Amino acid sequence: EIDALLALGGTMGTDLALDVASALPLGVPKVVLSTVAHSHLLPPERIAPDLMMLLWAGGLYGLNSLCRASLAQASGAVVGAAMSVASSALRLRNTTANARPIIGMTSLGASALRYMLALQPALEARGYELAVFHTTGMGGRAFESLAEQGRFAAVMDFSLQELVNQLAGSCVTAGPQRLTGAGLAGVPQIVAPGATDMVDYPAWQAMPTRFAGRAAHTHNRLIASVCIDLAMRREVAQAIHARLGSARGPTALLLPTHGIEEWDRPGAPLHDAQGLAVFVAALRDAVPHNVNLIEVDVHINDAAFVDAALKVFDQWVREGVIPSGSTA
Repeated sequence: EIDALLALGGTMGTDLALDVASALPLGVPKVVLSTVAHSHLLPPERIAPDLMMLLWAGGLYGLNSLCRASLAQASGAVVGAAMSVASSALRLRNTTANARPIIGMTSLGASALRYMLALQPALEARGYELAVFHTTGMGGRAFESLAEQGRFAAVMDFSLQELVNQLAGSCVTAGPQRLTGAGLAGVPQIVAPGATDMVDYPAWQAMPTRFAGRAAHTHNRLIASVCIDLAMRREVAQAIHARLGSARGPTALLLPTHGIEEWDRPGAPLHDAQGLAVFVAALRDAVPHNVNLIEVDVHINDAAFVDAALKVFDQWVREGVIPSGSTA
């Protein structure tokens, strides 16, 4: 049996439907048909990362041919999704014995973070499947949900930029639970502070007032990033410690001391040597007792960072912390 949600309503009904949708696990089909679909009244943190939403057009007071079409579309969407999930679940049951353990990884695009380009073939050669989540809000929320469900054999959480966004009040956020899912579930996690030197904001708007005048980089017409100040560097380090300190499973924190995203290299638009030094010092200070801090004197996009990550990973496999990969 495959559960699914089809909800219909105005503001009150939608408010309840969003709570129900958020409570359901990722992968359960969810469709909300609402008079306020995609409205700015709905904050991103209220919307489940796999939610489908359609406008209930012209049906506020009774059925008509227009809204009946919307209802039929929504019903078809949730039924089709449920059938697809059921089919996938059946295939999964038939192949579970040969399934490769999944490693969850976070990253931005290769123009900012590149380690996944080398880690994917390396992990696949070891018998693992790699799932990389784009840390632009919904990607991080999906990653956290699946990690908390224990869907990963281990995680390589190397892009924590959504955490900085949350602390700074950016709209590009994965919510306050970022960097907690794997820890709550006891999933082995190798963490690095990738892209924690910047705050995202819509490229068509002014940068956040707190960081006005600081170095910025416009990625495209949707998103731009501004380099954070020293006070926020320290705040981010404290937030990382606080979240990792509550982890119930093995936790390693890789600290690349020469840089944490491509745009912070010397000569690049977000280069800030003082800020990086302050951040590195703050992460060294008061490391939680359950966290293994491993400093690597390289940039996060250097090949040596990949080597350091795989060294921890391979050791945990040998020790039985991470299940062995499947070569079948």
